[in-house]
Amino acid sequence: MPPSRRGRPARVTAVLALLLAAAAAGALTACGDSGGLRSAGATPAARSPARLWPDLAPASSPAYDIGEVDNEVVKGVAVPGGDIREADPVAAVRAEIAAHPDDYEGDEAPYRETARRMADCGPGWADGADGRCPVLRPYYRDLTGDGRPEMTLGFRLLPENMTAVRVYTVDKDRLVRVMSYDDAVSSVALAGRTVILRSPSEVAGYEYRLRWTWDPDQRAMLLTSDEMLRTDDGGKPAKRPSPSPSPSMPPSPSPSASRSASPSVSAR
Repeated sequence: MPPSRRGRPARVTAVLALLLAAAAAGALTACGDSGGLRSAGATPAARSPARLWPDLAPASSPAYDIGEVDNEVVKGVAVPGGDIREADPVAAVRAEIAAHPDDYEGDEAPYRETARRMADCGPGWADGADGRCPVLRPYYRDLTGDGRPEMTLGFRLLPENMTAVRVYTVDKDRLVRVMSYDDAVSSVALAGRTVILRSPSEVAGYEYRLRWTWDPDQRAMLLTSDEMLRTDDGGKPAKRPSPSPSPSMPPSPSPSASRSASPSVSAR
């Protein structure tokens, strides 16, 4: 005799009850196995920064003039069709040299060798054909977020054995320098809208890392981070050059008083 319609729902309900009970027991058991939550220990209490000298009068002017905003048209360098890839990097460096004769001309100029070697920047310089031209190969990447590439350019500052790093953009078919920094540079990297520079430190096992980030309000790359970090090699302190200060190379407020290079606002 087949079971009645009224008996089937009762049996189904009983089976469901057993299944639910088994699932609940399994969940309780899982909470105690190795994959369950574990305490990370006591959490230290949060403390607000302790402000020192609350009655100290605020500074009325910057302590250093480091040229925080670098935005200047490079005169005499054409940008055909508004395409920065068509601008001549060697011409941009020569324009900078011409604008700052005290840095590049004369026997007492700190970078006189750079000016002399510009004569070697002929055809094939970008491929490092002879190695005498101080201008390094340019890189093109959008650093402002407008969909067009900027030009990141470097050239050697001789005989001080330093590196000049410049970033240029285009505004109304004009070449505009938006970043300028000179230092004993270990490496340069581009990340998003940021230029990251690493420089050796006099302290063993440490290096400097600086970040320059595009600021749409200032229309320039601003120095947004200047850090002293540990390195993996733990090597000896690096010997950093100490160029003579000049109007285009003001002192830089850095973590170490012996850092000699700084951002520059001069026409590049």
